[in-house]
Amino acid sequence: MKERAIPSTGVVIEPRREAGEPELSGPGLLPVNPAEARMAAAMAREAGWRRYSFFPGALHATPTGGAWLAGPAVGAPVAVMALEKLVALGATAVISVGWCGALAPGVEVGDIVLPDTALSEEGTSAHYPFAGQSVAADPALNLKLQRLLVGAGFTVHGGPVWTTDAPYRETWAKVARYRRRGILAVEMEFAALAAVAAYRGVPLASVLLVSDLVREEQAWEPAFRGRDFRRRARRLLLLLHEFITVE
Repeated sequence: MKERAIPSTGVVIEPRREAGEPELSGPGLLPVNPAEARMAAAMAREAGWRRYSFFPGALHATPTGGAWLAGPAVGAPVAVMALEKLVALGATAVISVGWCGALAPGVEVGDIVLPDTALSEEGTSAHYPFAGQSVAADPALNLKLQRLLVGAGFTVHGGPVWTTDAPYRETWAKVARYRRRGILAVEMEFAALAAVAAYRGVPLASVLLVSDLVREEQAWEPAFRGRDFRRRARRLLLLLHEFITVE
């Protein structure tokens, strides 16, 4: 099996498929958080998928490579390393799965945010040709996911998100300002993933489960430790796992 390398100009390291690595030929999930990555790996094992070494975390794929799961990959730099490798292995579409903190009124814990664009405060996307430009999720993939999630009973919100590298440096002044601009939520990967996907020509969408509320009234309300949230996260992963296997 030949190596697959992605051509670009003047870079030191090219992402490529090495000997012994799988050749992917379909869509897959990139759960960025460790908890969801463990859940997804258990689903893959139960389905008889093969496990491969992968940085970061692990990669599971069907025998044909027609569906796959990889992760975790927290934060823009690590998520982009994972995405670049997955594209080099042949991934045809990528759905990242993560959490977000809701800024906008009416967006509640357990809801889904499907970002279309992002306000970027991460540093990774600046190294790709879209620096300073707005990059977007794949519209067709977003629409399919919206129909799937609404049909399964999830409350879904579409719109822009704020991507940051520094969760401990989010300020209430920024929360208020971005909320007024119509930003729905804050998270850590989407802007960078969307930039890389646009650069590589691979459809990408993000499914973000609202894990906490970041309100203008200076009250942070986390819910990601609760049983109800974990059950909802598992239900979401089961739904998306089924989605990629029938796409």
